[in-house]
Amino acid sequence: MVIMTSKDIVKKTLHFETPERYAYDFPEPFGTDFFITRYEPFPDNRPSKGIDSWGCVWENMGTTSLGEVKDPPLKDWDDFEKLNIPEVNCKESWDKLSDVLACAGDKYIIGVLSSLYARVHFVRGLQNTWCDIYNEPDKLKMFVGLLADINIEMIKEYAGRGVDGILIYDDWGLQDRLMINPLAWREIWKPEYKRIYNTAHTAGVDVWLHSCGNILDILDDLVEIGMDAIHMDQQQNMGLERLGQGYCGKLTFFSPVDIQTVMPGGIPDEIKAYCRKMAGLLGTKAGGFIPRWYTDPAAVGHSRESIEIMCNEFLQISREIYGKIR
Repeated sequence: MVIMTSKDIVKKTLHFETPERYAYDFPEPFGTDFFITRYEPFPDNRPSKGIDSWGCVWENMGTTSLGEVKDPPLKDWDDFEKLNIPEVNCKESWDKLSDVLACAGDKYIIGVLSSLYARVHFVRGLQNTWCDIYNEPDKLKMFVGLLADINIEMIKEYAGRGVDGILIYDDWGLQDRLMINPLAWREIWKPEYKRIYNTAHTAGVDVWLHSCGNILDILDDLVEIGMDAIHMDQQQNMGLERLGQGYCGKLTFFSPVDIQTVMPGGIPDEIKAYCRKMAGLLGTKAGGFIPRWYTDPAAVGHSRESIEIMCNEFLQISREIYGKIR
């Protein structure tokens, strides 16, 4: 009997080929099937405070590990030639990453890429970015294309070193809608995502996207251009039933119990019930659902007890579906 590795289980889940158990990403002592890494110096570094490689000045309130850009470096497009654009072609850095990947064992390896939206508004400022959609679309397209070029260069290096999937962090949603007009997203950003996804798939690499907020307006587009998995920490603002009805079997959900509505309350029966609802609506025995935890629990009010309840319940569901958890 052939025993599936973590890598096998994740790949079979993504491609609906019936794994022998749930793939998952949990804290210790529960374990994970993933090894997530990135090229250093990372071109989309987001420090809690200080200055990043593009010249963005970050500040932090101290209640979370996340920072916020308070001073974007590109206030005027006339200064674009002065902008510091990080390089991702340092052979020594890629060789160091190869040494890091040697520690991955049989886990599924994800290489992180640069964002295509967040990095624009980090560099330009959010208000400027929104105005650029209408006032400077050509300059905006040029910048998004440059970021895509950086990612494509990274994908080729990642793929040559045995990375299995690539992940972009790009929060597109407000609580009830996309941050920008979906038509603008399709005109400016969709072609560049497609270019990145095509490069990844040609190299035999899976495509993952993290995006918070309500992104229903572009989910069909993302599926159309080849997204394999959505890294989605919230579901209730879109409706778990609606997500299941529209996308179960079309992509894989990489998700914890909703981090805004269910987990902070910490009520065990509610957490367990939501776990089962997610399993029933988002995935099938063939694949399509990978449970995970939120890795900065203090920032969103998740207790250790709640996390353990969630992990144990998902492992129990795996046992009921497949007859095993590990």
